[in-house]
Parts: sequence; structure tokens; C-alpha cells
Amino acid sequence: MKTIGIALLSLICLAASPTTQPQENSAVPAVLNFTMKSLAGGDVPLSKYQGKVILMVNVASKCGNTPQYAGLERVYKKYADQGFVILGFPANDFRHQEPGTDAEISQFCTTKYGVTFDMFSKVVVKGDGQCPLYTYLTSADTDPRFPGPITWNFEKFLIGKDGKIAARFKPKTQPESPEVIGAIETELAK
Repeated sequence: MKTIGIALLSLICLAASPTTQPQENSAVPAVLNFTMKSLAGGDVPLSKYQGKVILMVNVASKCGNTPQYAGLERVYKKYADQGFVILGFPANDFRHQEPGTDAEISQFCTTKYGVTFDMFSKVVVKGDGQCPLYTYLTSADTDPRFPGPITWNFEKFLIGKDGKIAARFKPKTQPESPEVIGAIETELAK
């Protein structure tokens, strides 16, 4: 009896011990099974955006596309009350066009463009050290409709309410273009 009690206690301890592997939550779409750092430094589980239409954008402060922040903010304000969010991911992968610290990026975005959509800590979006979220977004295995490496700053991924990647837009595609607005409105209507 004592042996059974010890074995049972061992099983209970094993079940209660934390794992070092990330656990997928099958109720959450795979693209939202990531935890990212906010510009303020806190952990943000992307699962908090479940059920929303999401535009994920890799951004930079010293790029020819940087003025897109203004358009992104206008689109965010126009559709936010309908369940639309924008998630900005600063990246320094293209000609070092995002050299700032998180605090500097935050100050730049708020003072220069009045950004109120959610911004995250700087990530790597291509090549060595690519963050897992961008590996997921660009892989042919997980995104067979829109695979391929990020080509430049301000590449945009539209995620539908169902958590599937609904569209991908090239960096030069303006946030307020008919192509982007049409896709956002289509996803919001689902």
C-alpha cells in the first residue's frame, strides 16, 4: 500500500510541475498562440485578440514607409469599435531603419504620429533569429496562401476573426488603399 501511495504521489507531483515547453491552446487559433513583449515591457498573450480582425505590421521609424503610421492610426480609429486591431512590431532588419530602444520607439510613435494601436517590443522578422510569430506568418507550412520572407518594413498580414491569415499586403501598399480597406471590411462582416 505504501508503494502505491508513493507512486501516486510521484504522479501527482509530475502532473503539477511546470513544463518548459510552450503549450498550445487548441481553442486559440495557432497564429494567436504566441506571447509577445509590449513596448512597455509586459508580456502580452496574442490570444487576447481572439475573435477580432487583426492587421499585423512590421514597422520602422526611419523608413520611407514610416508615414504609413498616420494611415494605420486612421484605419485603426475608424474600425476599432467594430472589433478591429492593429499590432505593430518594430524591426531593425532592413538597413537598420529601427535603431531605437523600446522607449524611443514608443515616444516617436506617440509624439510624431499619435499612435494608439498596440505596439510591441522590437523583433526580428527575417533571417537568423526570426521571432516565432514571423516564422509562423511566413512559412509555407503554416501559411500556404501567403508564404515567403518579409520583403521590407510595413508588410501587412490581415488575420480574420477565425484566426486564419486572410490577406498579405506588400510594404508599399498604403493602409487606406481600397485593397486593404476592402479586405478589412470583408473580414469584419463575417
